[in-house]
Amino acid sequence: MASADLITDPLLRSVLTSAAQARQQSLAILDLIDTFHASEQGDTASQYELSKQQKLLNAHLAQLRSLNRKAVLGVRSTKQGTAEARSEIDSLHLQLQNLYYEQRHLHGEIAACEDYKHTYTDIPMISSEEFLALHPEHAESSEHDVTVARIEDEHSQRKALDEQKQALVKRKEALGKGVGAKKDELAKLDAEMEKWVAGQEAIKKIFVARDAKMADAT
Repeated sequence: MASADLITDPLLRSVLTSAAQARQQSLAILDLIDTFHASEQGDTASQYELSKQQKLLNAHLAQLRSLNRKAVLGVRSTKQGTAEARSEIDSLHLQLQNLYYEQRHLHGEIAACEDYKHTYTDIPMISSEEFLALHPEHAESSEHDVTVARIEDEHSQRKALDEQKQALVKRKEALGKGVGAKKDELAKLDAEMEKWVAGQEAIKKIFVARDAKMADAT
């Protein structure tokens, strides 16, 4: 494959075409010069033809310089565009890498959230089926909303039980105070009974002693 066939850019191909034309024109002029010097005296027609070919060569060279200048500027512009495109590609590649990193990070966060052991899972609650049977208004709710409703229901149930417990504790304390007061009264009554029994024993001894004296006197 010829080197010219490797070039596909229209501007560069026009430069090559113009250069080839200038070369051919230069060779034609050289032939005319050889012919002109070979003759003993250059005739006017040969001089005119040589001048004509030189002007044509100058035109080809001027066109070649113009096309070459455009080609150089085009190459510079292409290089600049390539550098800008490469910079943009590098920037996009960096952004893509950052997105991949963020994606992996988010996947890790999602997995951590999915594997997280929530506190509510340790709370003994009624099953979803039992809850929906008791609360049919949540039948069309999502699983998340049903779970939230179950937790709220469990909280209200426990709150009510705690209130009942507090009421029972207060009642127990009140009964305890009443029992304590009655125990104190019984203790006082026991003390009085012991005193009375002790008094009865003393009186009994007095009567026994008197009866003994009366028996001795007779």
